[in-house]
Amino acid sequence: MTQQYILYGGELSYFTGKARAYLRWKGVDFEERQATRDIYQSIIVPRIGYPMIPLLITPGDDAIQDTSEIMDYFEDKTPNPAFVPAGPRQQVAARLLELYGDEWLVIPAMHYRWHYNRDFAYSEFGKNVMPDATPEQQFEAGKQAAQNFEGVVPMLGATPDMAPAVEASYEAFLDDLNAHLEHHDFLLGARPSIADFGLIGPLYAHLYRDPASGEIMKARAPRVVDWVLRVQKPSAEQISAMGDFVANDEIPETLLPILRRMMSEQAPCLIDLVEKLSAFKAGNPQADIPRAIGMHGFTVEGSSGQRLMISYSQWMLQRALDAVNSFDGDDRAAIDAFAADIGASDLFSIKIETPVKRENYKLVWA
Repeated sequence: MTQQYILYGGELSYFTGKARAYLRWKGVDFEERQATRDIYQSIIVPRIGYPMIPLLITPGDDAIQDTSEIMDYFEDKTPNPAFVPAGPRQQVAARLLELYGDEWLVIPAMHYRWHYNRDFAYSEFGKNVMPDATPEQQFEAGKQAAQNFEGVVPMLGATPDMAPAVEASYEAFLDDLNAHLEHHDFLLGARPSIADFGLIGPLYAHLYRDPASGEIMKARAPRVVDWVLRVQKPSAEQISAMGDFVANDEIPETLLPILRRMMSEQAPCLIDLVEKLSAFKAGNPQADIPRAIGMHGFTVEGSSGQRLMISYSQWMLQRALDAVNSFDGDDRAAIDAFAADIGASDLFSIKIETPVKRENYKLVWA
């Protein structure tokens, strides 16, 4: 039995980028292994029941698949350095931004990959599943391996008619993040948090590494490029020189435009998802939780489209609301004032009648 952690994943993988960055900053002794076709068949699917990366195997041979659960595991096991802020406002902001990176920035990430970087993606998928094959064989294998990802792009909301709005929103987000990083090395100060690790998934694996979108980032937001490399590939000196979160639980003013954009675009979908998932359970009391429960509307930059209601998003929302509701007194008053400032009051006040939880690598009713 190995005494080292093993992370099965890939450079092109959204969530492997999140887990890898966290493990590096946490100082975890781990080996990353490429999730080839053989690894999926012999290790990943037998362990968790479906083909999903990243997968972390502990020295005790436990398997942890979800990136948020990977971070929970190490935050509990090794409290220092801490990447979940203790202050009420910063903790809530960090949970929100992790949710934003995981569940909303997937729209521009998938849009740019499959509209501008398709051939590159095919080759990358092929290298992952058949690392020893010729480039031509990898390209063809990549086409096959990418079908499930490519096919879901329109259902995530990245349709051709929404492309101008998705790109305008993403470019505005890039501008806001670039402006913020003029004043801070990370989202909440001089050390990364779960907010940084939430955003690094899409911003590294898709929007920096993929060539066409990478050129956009380099030309438009050079400080974001520096942040991507700092978060994803920290040097030993950067880790040892890590500072702290902004003092006095302050939320940097430069971060507010990003949070307000999240509330404008994503919050209405989250509120609708909670309502629809509750209605689904009422109508299907014995049913398992499906990965998605139909489509609903969303609006970005004044344009409206349809996208899947993904059940997992409620689990991530619950984590943010649990942070909100863990505070009372003056701390809760500070959170409520913060919520009003970013347009989150309606989101923070919802009551989830049908909570969910993760058990045995899948979502179940709590």
